[in-house]
Amino acid sequence: MRKLFVFTVGMVMTLGSCKNLFNHKDEEIIIDSSINQTTSFNNLFIDSNTISKFLAKYPEYQKYDKQYSDFYKLRNYQCAWFDTSGMAEQAYNFINLLSNAVSTYSDSTLYNKALADEVEAFKTDTGKNAVKSSPDIASTELMLTGQFFKYASKIYGGSDINVQELGWFIPRKKLDLTNLLDTLIANKADVKDGEIPLSPAYKKLLDYLPVYRKLDQSMSWDSIAIPVKALHVGDVDAIIPIIKQRLYALGDMTELDSTDLFDSSLKIGVKNFEKRMGSAPDGVIGKNFISQLNVTPSKRIEQILVNLERLRWMPSMNDSSTSIIVNIPEYKMYIYDKGVLQFDMDVVVGASATGTVIFTGNLRYIVFSPYWNIPASIIKKEILPGIARNPNYLANHHMEKYGKDGGLPEIRQLPGADNALGRVKFLFPNNYNIYFHDTNNRGAFNSSKRSLSHGCIRLSQPKRLAMYLLRDDTLHYNNQKVDSLMNLTKEYWVTLKNPVPVMISYFTAFVDSAGKLNFRSDIYKHDSAMASKLFTPKNDLITGK
Repeated sequence: MRKLFVFTVGMVMTLGSCKNLFNHKDEEIIIDSSINQTTSFNNLFIDSNTISKFLAKYPEYQKYDKQYSDFYKLRNYQCAWFDTSGMAEQAYNFINLLSNAVSTYSDSTLYNKALADEVEAFKTDTGKNAVKSSPDIASTELMLTGQFFKYASKIYGGSDINVQELGWFIPRKKLDLTNLLDTLIANKADVKDGEIPLSPAYKKLLDYLPVYRKLDQSMSWDSIAIPVKALHVGDVDAIIPIIKQRLYALGDMTELDSTDLFDSSLKIGVKNFEKRMGSAPDGVIGKNFISQLNVTPSKRIEQILVNLERLRWMPSMNDSSTSIIVNIPEYKMYIYDKGVLQFDMDVVVGASATGTVIFTGNLRYIVFSPYWNIPASIIKKEILPGIARNPNYLANHHMEKYGKDGGLPEIRQLPGADNALGRVKFLFPNNYNIYFHDTNNRGAFNSSKRSLSHGCIRLSQPKRLAMYLLRDDTLHYNNQKVDSLMNLTKEYWVTLKNPVPVMISYFTAFVDSAGKLNFRSDIYKHDSAMASKLFTPKNDLITGK
């Protein structure tokens, strides 16, 4: 005899017809779809034939066939959405959750009105341990389960998009829908943050979605004319009142006034806005500032939705002792220990024509005083023409030939102060020939826009990263030793005992540590490529119409 499992939940929906709940004498209740009868809810079970017939009738759930089988086997085929008193409270909670999700995301595909009506009918018809339409129990049970799988798959795992077509080579997060539903049922409660496989970054960004929807609905956002001359404190201009109004609405100014004077309060608001846009906060109203301020709430909603989708794909790196995440559009590297931020630094990433690839790897080697093995493309375009003009070109640039490859000389730059890789590089072997390195051009870090490289990532604080990665071996790699290793005439390799997970990511909308919503330019046009796949006339997530 099968054991009795007691579960409940808070999510799911859709539509259906269910049969073949069957009876084992006094223990289980048979519900024959051909007979209308009042039935007790004690010990309801459902068999595999019922599931198969249901999936044949409702093909939209067929892709969850394995999840259905695994979930009900785990429960010994006991119903999940009905208990001894009828439909469990968690079914109603889930319908409410779906309704809220439609409102939050303006995505009607998340909701099934027919199922909502069916659940409401049970709420109306169910009395003390009885229901008027007992044949509907199996149908509603399986519909709720299927709708949960559909909802959770999209909200927790992301839309059904081929991410590699979008230039995203980070493996998508693996989602265990069966375990998620089982956990929620077992807890007999509304969904808790700790049970949802979405990161804090996702939840923080999601909180801003209704803020921008309200802005989109309540304010006009006509383009502001760019002033002929940049505006500074003390200037008076007709565009200043509308600038103040927008900065106040966006939260960058704490008080609103309608004067046309550029005062100190406005300068603070301008600088706050510039910081959130990733611009140098000079407090000046010029072309770049106005261009950013002219981006409509509707466009920002699109940007938020695109980045929420990316966050759904992201696997967790919190289990790693050390992990490194680079956000390309932000020009930032973040170093974590067990998910806790240790420090960050500015980086230089690939130019638009030679963009840095979005992928994951494992950092295994630190190479001090590295050679720069010059790529064949640079040898053809720059080095060989340089040698033709000046026979001493290689010596003048501290380079040497060290071999041949297909008739083309192999050339490398020697370690030293003028080496393009600087004093140290960090290797995480990959198919894209991308790595982290120091640089002999420190001036690049003075710019707020740092997409300048051929694809590799230049670090503003390479020694700090090296010291941190070697922090458990201070006997061999103290400050003085690392300095000496960075000034050798031959490269010196260190193999890390524990490879460090590296993630090169791409987020143009995110919430910073101060809780402020930030936006960045779509330097590689990845946002626009994703938007063309996410947003369609039938599913208008942006306007909510």
